[in-house]
Amino acid sequence: MKVFVTGATGWIGSAAVDELLSAGHEVVGLARSDVSASALEAKGASALRGDLDDLDSLRRGAAEAEGVVHLANKHDWANPAESNRAERTAVATLAEALAGTGRPLVVANGLSGLVQGQPALETDPSPDVGPDSHRGGAENLALDYVGRGVRTVIARFAPTVHGVGDWGFVNFLMSAARKQGVSGYIGDGTHAWSAVHRSDAARLIRLGLESAPAGSRLHAIGEEAISTRAIAEVIGRALHIPVVSIAPEEANAHFGFVGRFFSLSMTGSSERTRELLAWAPAGPTLMDDIMAGAYKKGGER
Repeated sequence: MKVFVTGATGWIGSAAVDELLSAGHEVVGLARSDVSASALEAKGASALRGDLDDLDSLRRGAAEAEGVVHLANKHDWANPAESNRAERTAVATLAEALAGTGRPLVVANGLSGLVQGQPALETDPSPDVGPDSHRGGAENLALDYVGRGVRTVIARFAPTVHGVGDWGFVNFLMSAARKQGVSGYIGDGTHAWSAVHRSDAARLIRLGLESAPAGSRLHAIGEEAISTRAIAEVIGRALHIPVVSIAPEEANAHFGFVGRFFSLSMTGSSERTRELLAWAPAGPTLMDDIMAGAYKKGGER
């Protein structure tokens, strides 16, 4: 299958490209720079120059492909409205290019905000509807195209997709711990996060692209619920520093922007996903990765 991938040189996207190539697929990755294009070509993929605002490139990439994986996102924490606008516009552009073809469109989303107080299930619809909602309501927008001949598949990722080189949430927690000299958790530390290893997430993307039915919501979750206190404790062990509770009102000062996420429970189940695709996560656990040095200081950005 010829697959067009946005976010092809990102944290999850680069692993997905490797997985797709190893399974014999032809990959064309969206590349914002010569460096990104060269990285894709070195792997054996092709590069299509453009970004999320280059709608002509998005249309071309989707129209010439037999399947699309959309992983790119601006992640502009200072201007979330711009990230939401770009995400919705990109998904609409890709879906329009695939309308009537029956071809797959895999669209990334996260678990944050899906369900409060209990693990999110694959059957739980996203509450984000419309252009002013989180991610521009792109999940529901993409699913609307099932009725227009697109095999839409939603891939919801755990809040931490971990592995060597991860620069996401856990990396920022490690950075805060080094800076403060203590590894903190918020309040009593009973909030929890789901987690998945990067290699398992990449394999799920491939399986979803190849065979998930139209309208499927897939959960890339290897570990359903790891308490924030347990995460802080393993960071403390890895860095040989004390582990302490941080008062909720001091969380932002202590952790920076990641504090508002560390104060939330973001968990989900992947039971239906495992049954549907015979997907069995096999990568290291989050604790294994932290203790093995996956978050060494040199990996910070």
